[in-house]
Amino acid sequence: MDEQRDAAAGRPLDRRAELSEFLRSRRARLKPEDVGLRDFGRHRRVPGLRREELAQLAGVSVAYYTRLEQGNGRNVSAEVLDSIARALRLTDAEHAHLTHLAKPKAHKKKPAARQQQVRVALCQLLDVMEGVPAYIVGRRAEILAWNRMAAAVFGDWSELPPVERNWARLVFLHPDYRDLFVDWEQKAIDIVCALRMDAGCYPDDPRLSALVGELSVKSDEFRRLWATHDVKEKSHGVKRLHHPLVGDLSLHFEGFRLTDDSDMSLVTYHAEPGSPSAESLRLLASWGTDATRAARTA
Repeated sequence: MDEQRDAAAGRPLDRRAELSEFLRSRRARLKPEDVGLRDFGRHRRVPGLRREELAQLAGVSVAYYTRLEQGNGRNVSAEVLDSIARALRLTDAEHAHLTHLAKPKAHKKKPAARQQQVRVALCQLLDVMEGVPAYIVGRRAEILAWNRMAAAVFGDWSELPPVERNWARLVFLHPDYRDLFVDWEQKAIDIVCALRMDAGCYPDDPRLSALVGELSVKSDEFRRLWATHDVKEKSHGVKRLHHPLVGDLSLHFEGFRLTDDSDMSLVTYHAEPGSPSAESLRLLASWGTDATRAARTA
């Protein structure tokens, strides 16, 4: 609750607390048999591996690992973090998140949070991508630019105040998006995991802290998912939607990080050629941004 109050007030997230809770949550999900240790059936007060078991697997002393799990990662080396990541069976995204939180000497500090701006040429690129729903998303899940097909599929974001053009706010606070995404829970998980990654890179970002605090207060689902400390990066997949005008859509999405600003990604959607979803996209293309208005009266 202290973390939520600090975030709601726009105060930076506590990096030490984030590191501590992340390590505890990753350790709790492992069983001795998962990592090749024998379980002698002794009563375990907490789920998952004990600290001494994890320290043994990582090749560090129990005291050293305990200090790290208590949030003291100032002097930890990249090599030790690699060993702990292997012992915890971390994914690449989780390993990167641990590195950001622990802040070893070899890790370069991220630049201060800044206003994100989309280059004019990128906006022009979106405009000429006819028939392809596409948008650019930045830090804090902010929707920075989009084309008319994205508006036809996801709603005309130009009608929203800039602060509301945010995937986290849309998914957790706007009921229409709960109806739009067939697997709403998975979309919600993806958003929270992305915000967790942002929090590891930019714990001092007051706008991110305020967003987390607001969602924690307004959404029980967000608060539950945020407490899992899960992180992952998802650059491609399939999204199933139930559009109010054309019905069910099955769309493949691809995310491309921009080379000149890795905090921004271009996200595109397409349907299998000749599929009913492809025909539905063509119908929406004929409506353009009017599709949203038409859906309201359908």
